[in-house]
Amino acid sequence: MKSTVALVQYQLGAAELEVLLAMVRTGTLAAAGERLGVDASTVFRAIQRIERGLGQSLFDRSRAGYRPSELAQALAEQAERVEAALEAARSAAQAQPEQVSGTVRISTTDTILHGLIAPALQLLQPRHPALVYELHAGNELVSLTRRDTDIAVRATKRPPQHLVGRQLGMIRSALYAGAASPLALSDVEAGRAAWIAPDDALPDHPSVRWRKKQYPRAQPTYRVNSLLTVMELVALGMGVGVLPLFLAQSRSDLRPLTGALADGETELWLLTHPESRHLRRIATVYGHLAETVQLP
Repeated sequence: MKSTVALVQYQLGAAELEVLLAMVRTGTLAAAGERLGVDASTVFRAIQRIERGLGQSLFDRSRAGYRPSELAQALAEQAERVEAALEAARSAAQAQPEQVSGTVRISTTDTILHGLIAPALQLLQPRHPALVYELHAGNELVSLTRRDTDIAVRATKRPPQHLVGRQLGMIRSALYAGAASPLALSDVEAGRAAWIAPDDALPDHPSVRWRKKQYPRAQPTYRVNSLLTVMELVALGMGVGVLPLFLAQSRSDLRPLTGALADGETELWLLTHPESRHLRRIATVYGHLAETVQLP
């Protein structure tokens, strides 16, 4: 009964298999000890512990040495597989990481691309020079469902439920004028400032909604199809415009007229398709963007 209990409770580990394999290969305690880097008595005690744990003898002892039983031979075969797996693991740990390669298609808006994604990819490229990027910048949502793109980075408070992703933070905006422009907030409130806005291109953009709510009578002097164009025209001193902080705050030719607008913020989402996220090239870029993109 005791041997049955011991058999149920005893579990062979890698160290025990290593001793068994050395004994099967060499046939003597001394030779096995030399292979393992221990003395013969240590090997003897280890074999005794294993046999007690298994409840049966593993070797026939004679003056010629230790002859393995069928069970010992079977265990030695498994031990060789463990040995090979360990060697492969050690080799992998010492080798250079496998190079990540392939094409990753990223869809976003021109503003997010220039202000956030491009700087992040610039940091990633030297680490994985075999990666190639196809960058689509546009206001329309390129379909991940049809696999038109691999990763989408979008400003939205309602990301599609069929995609997987994570929120990278909140996009905050402020009202800006050119650094050399004499315009002040009082000029805006008095209706003396020209507005530069993406009305037709982005009718639902938070900046458009904020302006229409706060200044319902204001009509843009310049209607453009890109927030990058809004920024450049504001920097020239042609008027005022609402710009995201991540894009404008590093520009010395821009001057904020307000703090972050309470009604002019939205969420930034990093999205991909559930079946694509585990592909190494996509997972590498997705993980890097998740760690690197920072919003003020």
